[in-house]
Amino acid sequence: MLMPKRVKYRKVQKGRMSGKATRGNYIAFGEFGLQATECGWLTSRQIEAARIAMTRHIKRGGKIWIRIFPHKSITKKPAETRMGKGKGAPEDWVAVIKPGVVLYEIEGVAKEVAAEALTLAAHKLPIRTKFLSRDIIDEY
Repeated sequence: MLMPKRVKYRKVQKGRMSGKATRGNYIAFGEFGLQATECGWLTSRQIEAARIAMTRHIKRGGKIWIRIFPHKSITKKPAETRMGKGKGAPEDWVAVIKPGVVLYEIEGVAKEVAAEALTLAAHKLPIRTKFLSRDIIDEY
């Protein structure tokens, strides 16, 4: 799973996800991409599951870029614990996703293969996405 090697603070606050992405919102490396159209958190397991789905579909052809990284730690308190007694222990790592962020990019495969691979990846994610191509330049 993806997670930072080390962080300055073990626990972070919840934060807000308002607004559109101003960075990472265009295809920078590959030929085709998967762009988020709504906000949410993607866990390291979801990011990895989508990557595996894409890799299996393109059968080791082409190249894949993961454009997001789970920097944020999520805490959970143990089950059947009373309120209070501080914040829970870090449990999982998530990437904060804003509308417009390009999640994955692919190159070196046909457009139909890339579209199918990114669709399979999108089925693994809890947010709505859309398929992007370098030849289709549309402003989000």
